[in-house]
Amino acid sequence: MRKVILIVILSFCTQFAYSQEEIESDQTEKHIEKPAILGLRTTIYKVSDIEKARDWYAKAFETEAYFDAPYYVGFNIGRYELGLQPEEGPTGEKTESVIAYWGVEKIQEVYDRLLSLGATENEKPYNTGGEMMTATLKDPFGNVIGLIYNPYFKLKE
Repeated sequence: MRKVILIVILSFCTQFAYSQEEIESDQTEKHIEKPAILGLRTTIYKVSDIEKARDWYAKAFETEAYFDAPYYVGFNIGRYELGLQPEEGPTGEKTESVIAYWGVEKIQEVYDRLLSLGATENEKPYNTGGEMMTATLKDPFGNVIGLIYNPYFKLKE
């Protein structure tokens, strides 16, 4: 009889401890905070003529703008935003301090197609190591467009 009572008590304690773990686990999941930086969202190119730029980028990226206004044009490119904003004041040479690289599968084909649409050569496709390749061009408005083939990077779902 003592063995039966002991087994019942142990069984009860085990079930109670397991249910407490589930409750604590549920509470922990509810209180997990998102990181402060959520990831890249938008790359913005300043352009001298937003209507011409809208048309050029629609051809270049083979998609229509999801937002089209005189002060901003936005495209959804593979779940990232490419934005166009009108330049204010005189336009001069644009710096290359930060370059957004757009992922591609066939870098030479995309590079050649953008050249045929009026982009100018900046940095021909080259191997940066392993299978990774990058290239840069300038759009007709002087902005640097980066292209990258990177089989090592995968988006998290």
